[in-house]
Amino acid sequence: MKLISATPSPYARKVRIQLLEKGVPFELVTEVPWNDDTTVPAYNPLEKLPVLILDDGRALYESAYILEWIERMHPQPALMPSDRDAYLEARQYMVLADGICDAALLLFFERLREPAHRSEPWMARQLRKVDRGLEALARDIGTRMFAVGDRFTLADISVAAPLGWLKVRAPDIDWSTRHPDLARYYERHSQRESFIKTVPTAQVLRDKVV
Repeated sequence: MKLISATPSPYARKVRIQLLEKGVPFELVTEVPWNDDTTVPAYNPLEKLPVLILDDGRALYESAYILEWIERMHPQPALMPSDRDAYLEARQYMVLADGICDAALLLFFERLREPAHRSEPWMARQLRKVDRGLEALARDIGTRMFAVGDRFTLADISVAAPLGWLKVRAPDIDWSTRHPDLARYYERHSQRESFIKTVPTAQVLRDKVV
């Protein structure tokens, strides 16, 4: 399989970590999806990363769907709880983490506009979502090792994605100082081999996006 990814993408990082944790072999293809020469539209009509290209040429897109596909097609080791309530709790963390990613990216791209064209109310709204989302994560996870139960799951992978992205793309959002327990949670998981191999790095957006 091939995974089309961008180095800072929190959505693609989730899939990369899942594949590494499961020991599923894949070829990593790195692109800047915002550049005119990207191949992403050939595989995903929504022009978003990540894209997982299967051995038969089919393309899977949207990280939430890819995570579910991998979990069902490669069930061991399991990265979702088998217990119903724990499963639903993990899904809630995944939804919250994706919401933080979505708002943070909208804020990032609004900041790319010329100052005269930026919407301050829009940026404030997205920042508020990010801040409240982080507060919820910090409150709910607290000092626990894992987001759900007593083992590593997709909930932990999903929570880590926006935290790592914020360090690279929005360092002014100093979440680690405001939420020290959450910072320690992230640092503990950052020692995993799958996290070390997927540390996000910034890319240069060559072509104009906004």
